Amino acid sequence: MRLLRFAAIFSFCYLCYQVLPAQEIKAEPLKRGLSDDELLEAVQKQTFRYFWDFAHPISGMARERSNIAFEYGSEVVTTGGTGFGLMAIIVAAERGWVTRQQAAVRTLKIVDFLWKADIFHGAFPHWINGETGKVIRFSPKDDGGDIVETSFLFQGLLTARQYFNADNPTESQIRNKILWMWEGVEWNWYTQGQNVLYWHWSPNNGWSMNHQIHGWNECLLTYVLAAASPKYPISPEVYHQGWINGYNFKNGKEYYNTTLPLGGEYGGPLFFSHYSFLGLDPRGLKDRYADYWMQNRNHTLINRAYCVDNPKNYKGYGTKSWGLTASDNHKGYAAHSPTEDLGVITPTAALSAFPYTPDESMRALKYFYNHLGEKIWSEYGFVDAFSEHHNWYAKSHLAIDQGPIIIMIENYRTGLLWKLFMTIPDLQKGLKKLGFESPQIK
Repeated sequence: MRLLRFAAIFSFCYLCYQVLPAQEIKAEPLKRGLSDDELLEAVQKQTFRYFWDFAHPISGMARERSNIAFEYGSEVVTTGGTGFGLMAIIVAAERGWVTRQQAAVRTLKIVDFLWKADIFHGAFPHWINGETGKVIRFSPKDDGGDIVETSFLFQGLLTARQYFNADNPTESQIRNKILWMWEGVEWNWYTQGQNVLYWHWSPNNGWSMNHQIHGWNECLLTYVLAAASPKYPISPEVYHQGWINGYNFKNGKEYYNTTLPLGGEYGGPLFFSHYSFLGLDPRGLKDRYADYWMQNRNHTLINRAYCVDNPKNYKGYGTKSWGLTASDNHKGYAAHSPTEDLGVITPTAALSAFPYTPDESMRALKYFYNHLGEKIWSEYGFVDAFSEHHNWYAKSHLAIDQGPIIIMIENYRTGLLWKLFMTIPDLQKGLKKLGFESPQIK
């Protein structure tokens, strides 16, 4: 009888632990005269509010965007953006913005929701209804598994599994459920038996999107995780024959006296150097095709040099205001780059580049905060984009742009997410399998 009573009390206490209200993060107004370190902290913390206070109330997942625009509904949550949000929660716990207990409870809430959400041969869709867990169609035929978004989600989930290592019920459940979901992703099935990965599959539309994943772009992580899978891995040939066959894979040209190893003209939008490298540490990371630190740093320098050169004479471009990547703009949305330059600066471009260009990124940060702060600083950090030339300043925030700001600034400051992710045994096996070298591969 005493044992039954103890079990009932434990269950009740555990339930109370699970439903404790989350601490809100106070939004801070602009504060002049901050030191560099104080400014980095303020930007990270305010941006984190997007993933904490603005998270979907049922699922805990990251909402696609802060405004209901372009016919997005209020229930739309994003899988890749949630992966970024999970990594941001770890930063928050380490920096004391929330307690470790609160971070663990929120993480388990997300994991429990994903555990019951729609999956397709183990892969999650791009968008999910944050209340029901049902797939929300991203495009007319994209209503099934998306292995690129799934890879960004698991970048966060696997990092959380490394971080939440305590011997208590909440953190044990986090680890166990993430492991079971990770083991269930059928990466090799997404090859259709060929030596290349396919981005999408749908039970309604099959392989009709027919989108092979070729480099160079944001998808390096997808191939690495597919090779790292403990139960459904791809062969090395899928990487060496599929990924590298993109028409924009090898470059080797010089732009502004800087050599670009991989990518299209001028390197493309800067998120190519962010999304896969939130967890993958590019310092010393090499394979037969590139040195990925050189690739990402040079891509960033070229993007910045283009903005300084400013061949289209846009107002506001310069050494303190630079960074072209995908974001909202005054006409809608675009993957901004030197070859698609609409006069729009996206703060995540320069701020998520802190590890690669710390001095240049700090100058941009100070300009954004001190000079433009009244126009672009908000309750969730910097707005998505702005154009001084068009006198346009976004009101929106996007999960996939907010997340890298927090994570890459943290990697610049402490290397926290890189350290956690690179110690994952399955990841190390996958990197070795594909022929990567890194100081962190044991």
